[in-house]
Amino acid sequence: MKLYTKTGDKGQTKIIGGETRSKASDRVEAYGTIDELNSLLGYTISQMQTYREIKKELEEIQQILFDCGTDLATPTSAKGYRTKPASTLWLEEKIDKYAEVPPALTEFILPGGCPVASLLHMARTVARRAERCVVRVQEQEEINLDALIFLNRLSDYFYAVARFINFREGREDIRYRRNTQVFHS
Repeated sequence: MKLYTKTGDKGQTKIIGGETRSKASDRVEAYGTIDELNSLLGYTISQMQTYREIKKELEEIQQILFDCGTDLATPTSAKGYRTKPASTLWLEEKIDKYAEVPPALTEFILPGGCPVASLLHMARTVARRAERCVVRVQEQEEINLDALIFLNRLSDYFYAVARFINFREGREDIRYRRNTQVFHS
């Protein structure tokens, strides 16, 4: 089997079940954005020298994201969804665990910190974009709502883990300041 199919040469792709869709469709955009997030996680994992437990969690999230993408590539006529509520419950346990460690916040923070935490903040924003894409599909067609719920919690997970890693690395959160002045050197 060849790697290329040539169906995309005219801007079309086949989703699970054989249905042809435009590559510009909301459904294709949604699972493509999930794929982008999965790739960003692969890069993030490759940059982690420590935090073996978090690396394993991120690898598990990659597996679940593949399921989410598969679910989004599956029209309602070809049911058999893979993403389950247990994935979200697992994620919520992890969020609670990491959120307890750094000091509580009463204001917004700027994304950043050490390199891995910064990558996790990037993953958080891509997860939110993926969620918005999935919502657009959900407004038009039936989808697996468990995938949407998982993506919603995932951005919270990345936020909690980024703050946890920055705290462990001795990097203070940079608090957002309102009405900042432009400083000139």
